[in-house]
Amino acid sequence: MSRLSIVLVDDHTLFRKGLAELLESQGAVNVSAITGNPAEVSDLLREKTPDVLILDLNIGGTDGIQVMQALRAEGHDLPVLILTVSEAEEDMARALRNGAKGYLLKSMEPDEVVDAIIRAARGETVVAPGMTAKLVRMLDNKGNSATSLLESLTQREREILSHLAKGESNKAIARQLDISYDTVKLHVRHILAKLNLSSRVEAAVFAVEHKLGPGGKG
Repeated sequence: MSRLSIVLVDDHTLFRKGLAELLESQGAVNVSAITGNPAEVSDLLREKTPDVLILDLNIGGTDGIQVMQALRAEGHDLPVLILTVSEAEEDMARALRNGAKGYLLKSMEPDEVVDAIIRAARGETVVAPGMTAKLVRMLDNKGNSATSLLESLTQREREILSHLAKGESNKAIARQLDISYDTVKLHVRHILAKLNLSSRVEAAVFAVEHKLGPGGKG
């Protein structure tokens, strides 16, 4: 199995160098470039063409999420994992709502970060284990009845939601259900709208919390 390539962006020199060494030692990841300068990121992505970008939430006074938005506007569409010390629910929500494929904490073990990188490269959305309860609380605070929300879904939407709960990508869901990729995308969009959610990971947590099984039966 070939190693996944990543670019690591963090403004703390010792941290990014130490993390790069730890990730490399795990064997599954190749750190192709590291930088503490957000202005260099776009050029690095074109030069290195990594599989995943790991981006600090705050880079020397620069908002990492704004950096991510600027990269998206330039046409960079690789998975972005936000890596931060912030355990604030609002930071996690903002990152996920703006297209991050994951929200990781700097307190995570290297093997956990590697696992998150692998999953993000597969198209999954990942959240640090320590943030899961906060994500669930965010969903609970939306104030709508889970029963009525689930009843608003069609049987196909419930089926797709159960696959989202397992972290499967749209392509994987399309293959398993023998429907088109675009059809899955449309269903996911409808699911998020009906459940008043903002991301796939929120939908996945909602499904797990409300025991929506693999067969789509809650």
